[in-house]
Amino acid sequence: MAGLEELLAASKEQLCMIFKHSTRCPLSSMAKERLESKWSFDESQWRPYYLDLLRFRSLSNAVAERFGVRHESPQVLVISDGVCVYNSSHLAISVPALEEALHGGLRT
Repeated sequence: MAGLEELLAASKEQLCMIFKHSTRCPLSSMAKERLESKWSFDESQWRPYYLDLLRFRSLSNAVAERFGVRHESPQVLVISDGVCVYNSSHLAISVPALEEALHGGLRT
């Protein structure tokens, strides 16, 4: 839960991205690999956070509740000033989609 508080504070100064990942799910592993292999952002654009859903299920539930976003796995949430301004899940998770969101005006 301290990590969530850290993220909320950081999101007041820069965009933060949470990647919610299930280590037992092949689709989640594929989404993670797609993000890692194409990641082209630097720390000035946004700060990434990784959330292992199996180890930290209660934190994942707190994230869903705090940001009003239905839990899915895999899932990406972009947080700005304490608010989820963009989310996607499953095969919609990609670096090009995040680039489009970043440069095209983030949305939910």
